[in-house]
Amino acid sequence: MAQRLVKLTQNIVAPALSRTYSVAASAEIQHKSPLQKKIAKIPNAQYGGRHAVTMLPGGGIGPELMNYVRDIFGYAGVPVDFEVVDIAGTEEGNDDLDYAITSIKRNGVAIKGNIETKSEEAGVISRNVALRNELDLFVNVMNCRTYPGVVTRHQKPIDVIIVRQNTEGEYAMLEHESVPGVVESMKVVTRENSERVARYAFEHARQNGRKKITTVHKANIMKLSDGLFLQVSREIAQEYPDIEHNDMIIDNCCMQLVSNPYQFDVINTTNLYGTITTNVICGLIGGAGLLSGKNYGDHYAIFEPGTRNTGTAIAGKNIANPVAMLNAAVDMLNHLGHKHHATIISEAIYKTIVEDNLRTKDIGGSSSSTEIVENIIKYLSTKVTHWPVGVDYTN
Repeated sequence: MAQRLVKLTQNIVAPALSRTYSVAASAEIQHKSPLQKKIAKIPNAQYGGRHAVTMLPGGGIGPELMNYVRDIFGYAGVPVDFEVVDIAGTEEGNDDLDYAITSIKRNGVAIKGNIETKSEEAGVISRNVALRNELDLFVNVMNCRTYPGVVTRHQKPIDVIIVRQNTEGEYAMLEHESVPGVVESMKVVTRENSERVARYAFEHARQNGRKKITTVHKANIMKLSDGLFLQVSREIAQEYPDIEHNDMIIDNCCMQLVSNPYQFDVINTTNLYGTITTNVICGLIGGAGLLSGKNYGDHYAIFEPGTRNTGTAIAGKNIANPVAMLNAAVDMLNHLGHKHHATIISEAIYKTIVEDNLRTKDIGGSSSSTEIVENIIKYLSTKVTHWPVGVDYTN
């Protein structure tokens, strides 16, 4: 069986890489991107107290949302310089992806929009998945929290953290048509990555005063793959007696999230189930335009809107909700240690939505994207006393 899996892996991955990259060893492919690891780690760039950050606008509404981030950072005097890298959805070759990876390895941190995968061909690798795998961003974290005044399905506020495995499972992207009409897809789960994610979930819970972790799985059917993830989570739970641990099957979890989300504190789950639960909770708290997502590895971090939607249908219409991207920018500032700037921008977002009742259409309002951003900047003008020298913000 093991020999068959190795042979299948080589047959699946080789065609996808024949354009630019050589095939990596099958053991590496199981939990890394098929991209070759050609670049050694480079010390993070920091000049005169300013941080260099890679900016990947992505497609759809990504570029306009990134412009809002830059406008607000400029007004707030945030000591961050952006290195902008445009990545196409799926073009021949991987030069732009290589450049993005080099930039992130140099800077250590990136903020990104979603990069649309335009091709449905077998073997075409999602650029989003490739970035996460190549940089070993093994965990994704989302704090799903309601904003007062935003109409939701439940009256009481919801506050749930989702900790999601970010690089394997069904997203290993190893599938092929064995014979015409029969498709096989490999779901890869490793003890190493399951342990990393579970330990991160428990440490994150402890550091943030959370008392309960629910591991979400489908081990009743996928007894080996999800069974391993559940087993490892239970083992790690023994090291944290101060935190309650239970588990729940994914289909029941979705029902429970909709009917009684207050039973959840922290959810620890696999890659695909993390996507599902994240989108369910987004629907409960008002929509995808509010939540940010944090992708962490041992050396690098990428911050982005939580639901990873390009929003192509609303691009250029001045109706996209900028809050998720702005919250991602706040997460990035906290990660870099710029707590003051993170706080005043976060306060400006909260004041705009909750106190001034300015909201885009997706969360029950009628404001445009620019009206939201202008109100945030108006609030910042009362908080920032030292403007960057030589920059004209009047036009």
